[in-house]
Formats: sequence, structure tokens, C-alpha cells
Amino acid sequence: MTKVKKVALLTAGGFAPCLSTAIAGLIEEYTQVAPEAEIIAYRHGYEGLLKGDYLTITEEVRRNADILTRFGGSPIGSSRVKLTNTADLVNRGLVDEGDDPLKVASERLIADGVDVLHTIGGDDTNTTAADLAAYLADNDHGLTVVGLPKTIDNDVVPIKQSLGAWTAAEQGSRFAQNIVGEHNSGSRMLIIHEIMGRNCGWLAAATAAEYHAWVGEQQWLPEIGLSKEAWDVHAVYVPESPLDLDAEAERLGTIMDEVGNVTIFLSEGAGLEAVVGEMERHGEEVPRDPF
Repeated sequence: MTKVKKVALLTAGGFAPCLSTAIAGLIEEYTQVAPEAEIIAYRHGYEGLLKGDYLTITEEVRRNADILTRFGGSPIGSSRVKLTNTADLVNRGLVDEGDDPLKVASERLIADGVDVLHTIGGDDTNTTAADLAAYLADNDHGLTVVGLPKTIDNDVVPIKQSLGAWTAAEQGSRFAQNIVGEHNSGSRMLIIHEIMGRNCGWLAAATAAEYHAWVGEQQWLPEIGLSKEAWDVHAVYVPESPLDLDAEAERLGTIMDEVGNVTIFLSEGAGLEAVVGEMERHGEEVPRDPF
């Protein structure tokens, strides 16, 4: 088995819970199984890789890596840089016109003496990691690229749970517990929690489930207006399920009349087809972006 001499880490894309903890786990594991291996961390994801900007993991950091588990975010930073988007990289000044970013990145890894690269991120991060691994293989570079998936959408097939997903749902529930307290700040209140998930409703559903479980654990005093029915979830909309706007408007209207407020957990992509279809039936032109 080839001995690992140098390991590199990077986090890329949007932040999610567990990034800092994942870095701690990798540092602790390598310190245990390969204490002789040098560890570096490229700052701000692929941007740092292209620039050769990295931190060296010192003995002090190795001894105290568990401190990272107490914080969110990523201590080594992130950026939304994709190695296959050459025009964007030229515009950012990360590569020169005519350069192949994959070649620049691979040559940087070779120059830095990296044997194993751990990329911690979501879809773009790990598809970029796959592109980089393929380029290295095609050019006979003996370097291993390991992608660690994180996304609060929890939609990384075939992985059942990605980094950050459960924590995001738990924190979303805690946020909702504070916001829903506003339900009786007016006589007829509509509260909508819009939650990330363009094509996947997992986070909206999981957040609503966490919040609903919290509601079920509380004591209530309906005699003075502290009502479980008012605090509970009245609708959850996700992209995977069709949305009948007219039927839901009627159902929620009844709840509003009876309870005095309505609380909805909405995945950002839910009902998109229904809304766009209705707009187009009325002759409106709906612009589309690449997503």
C-alpha cells in the first residue's frame, strides 16, 4: 500500500452545518492512522487551490481539532468556484486567458506534493472533484480525490443522509418556534416559512416534522388563547407533490376562519409548475434562468 505523505482539504460552495466538524474529523483520523502525513487546507475552496493559498495544519491544531466541532461555518473558508467554468475563472483573475483550469489545478496539487485531496461540498463541488480526478487519471498523475457530500437538501443519491441535513432541519424548527409566536400579533395572520429546496423538498418536510414534533411535546392553555391548533403546521408544500392552488386556498381559508391564522412550510421550488402554468395560460411570458 502506497504511503500517504501529504493530504489536502478544501470546503467549497454554500455553507452547511458540519463543515467545521468534518474538517476536525479528517484531521483527527489522519493524525491517528497516518501521523507522519502532512496536512494542508486550501483556503476558500477551489479558489485557494488555483492560487496555491493554503494553511498548514500544525501540531497545535492536530491536538485541539475537537475545538472545530463547537463552531459552524468553515474555518478554512469557501467560494463558489467551478474549475469547468473557464470564463468565470478568467473574470475572477484566477487563471489566465487560454489556460485550462483543470490543468492549472492539477499542476498546483503536484507542485504542492499532495497525495490525497478531500473536497467537502455539494453538487458543484463534487462534480468538479470528479472532473479533476478524471483529468489527473487521464494524465497519469497518481493522486486520489475523495469527495465528501454536504447539502442541507439531502438529495445526494444514493447517500441517504448528507452532512448538515439533520442539523439544518433542527435549526429551522427552532427558528420556526420563535417566528410562529407572531401568529396572534394580528387577527388574521399568514406565516410562510420558505425553506431551501429547488428540486427537493426533504428539508422543508424534515423541518416541518421537527417543528410538529415540538408542538406535540408542549402544554397548552386554549382557555387563554394558547392553542395547539394555532401553533401547529397547516400546510407543507414540496416540489415532488402537485399543488392544487384553488383547493388549497379554500382549505386554508377555512382554517384561517376557524383558528385565526395559517402557518405554511414551503420548499422554494414547490408549486413552480402550477404557478408558471397559470401565468402562461394568462398570456404572460415567464423568463427562465439556467436552473
